Amino acid sequence: MSDTHFPDAKKICLVQDNLNTHKPASLYEAFPAAEARRLVERFEWHYTPKHVSWLDMAESELGVLSSQCLGRRIPDKQTLIVEVAAWEKDRNKRHTKADWQFTTADARIKLKRLYPRFE
Repeated sequence: MSDTHFPDAKKICLVQDNLNTHKPASLYEAFPAAEARRLVERFEWHYTPKHVSWLDMAESELGVLSSQCLGRRIPDKQTLIVEVAAWEKDRNKRHTKADWQFTTADARIKLKRLYPRFE
């Protein structure tokens, strides 16, 4: 894909979450060593924070899109474009927001090493 869509790019910035499959080593599992090395050197790896990343929000929104809009057969690309645009317009009209259940109190417990302690 990188060679097809970005054949002239010297570096490609990858922004990813922290899944164990999203590491340079995974390329060595998928490709011969020389090809994996070529790709590893071509990519610049950036990882989102492990907690409350924007990528998590995007993945959640794609899940909602899939369940509300794409859970059926769509006959062609144009229909897909029209359907997704209508879904997006409705989501935006409703000002739909992420409903994070992770409170500050939860964060102080789960991420206690990041919070200062005053005693």
